[in-house]
Amino acid sequence: MIRVVLVDDQELVRAGFRMVLGAQPDIEIVAEAADGAAAVTALREISADVVLMDVRMPRMDGVEATRLILAQPDAPKVLILTTFDLDEYAFAAIRAGASGFLLKDVPPDDLLSAIRSVHAGDAVVAPSTTRRLLDLVVAYLPNEARPTRDPRVLTAREREVLLHVARGLSNVEIAGQLHLAEATVKTHLGRILAKLELRDRAQAVVYAYESGLITTRPKG
Repeated sequence: MIRVVLVDDQELVRAGFRMVLGAQPDIEIVAEAADGAAAVTALREISADVVLMDVRMPRMDGVEATRLILAQPDAPKVLILTTFDLDEYAFAAIRAGASGFLLKDVPPDDLLSAIRSVHAGDAVVAPSTTRRLLDLVVAYLPNEARPTRDPRVLTAREREVLLHVARGLSNVEIAGQLHLAEATVKTHLGRILAKLELRDRAQAVVYAYESGLITTRPKG
């Protein structure tokens, strides 16, 4: 059973997620919170596996809440829910340790898949929205806290895999693009994470943008 906490200041949004998640035999909603501070307090008292976290809320936003929650022992995974006009907050939350982000209008099946993937230890950076989201947030990124590991530690193939990951491709899609077995792509990704001292796929996407491997161009 996957124990989930819903964190959003809008009751109607929580009700919608509650309806979708409550119908699943392997998912249990163990708590809800209307702001980040309430979520941090609740998670000191209960055990959870995954937190669905809004980013902009009263009292404490999702970025600070994510940072505090993940500093606790046996912390749950945090999955950020965002809208286009708040993407800089979602990006900051991933840097704070969240396992990924989704748009709030994500189809129910994709939401369920993301929760299960995060619970299993993977990271979720929605392939259909990664490039658009990061194009929007890159202008807001501070110059501080730049990556400490030089991308030149990667082989040419590892660098190629990282670029595809940063563009939002899944392992299966990368395998097809590079004519590799999916298991080989997973092996390359594991080496990339180890060499760059990154935790997961979400941090790999962030690294690719912050290190300049991926750049955005002005539209128009």
